[in-house]
Amino acid sequence: MPTYKLSINNKKYSVDVDEDTPLLWVLRDHLDLVGTKYGCGIGQCGACTVHFNGTAVRSCLLAVSVIGNSKITTIEGLSANGDHPVQKAWLEHDVPQCGYCQCGQIMNAAALLKTNPNPSDEDINVAMNGNICRCGTYIRIKQAIKTASKL
Repeated sequence: MPTYKLSINNKKYSVDVDEDTPLLWVLRDHLDLVGTKYGCGIGQCGACTVHFNGTAVRSCLLAVSVIGNSKITTIEGLSANGDHPVQKAWLEHDVPQCGYCQCGQIMNAAALLKTNPNPSDEDINVAMNGNICRCGTYIRIKQAIKTASKL
């Protein structure tokens, strides 16, 4: 079994896994970084969203063998104290209900604001499309993203 050296949340890790192991399972099962959630396993729901060199990606579709020297950021690495502007806005707007999708939603929103610090409603709709919230908090998610863009 090959050994992969990974940079996750600005820390170095070494894991021995099969080359086609999805990053999601490396994070959850081998590194105990369980903030990234399993939702569908086919990249359709967004619960497993992480940052790959700053870009939001679905970790259930990203094989560990393609990561190389890339930087991975999970919800645990987004901020040290839960004080990232998106996280603060999420609380201000009382976004979570069940909370299951929230890590993926937050990671996708943070990536959006990094590339587009003042998104329009349409920009938010396009960027957040595919991050499914079973509780239907989409209006509060949009409001939180707009608030975070001002923080």
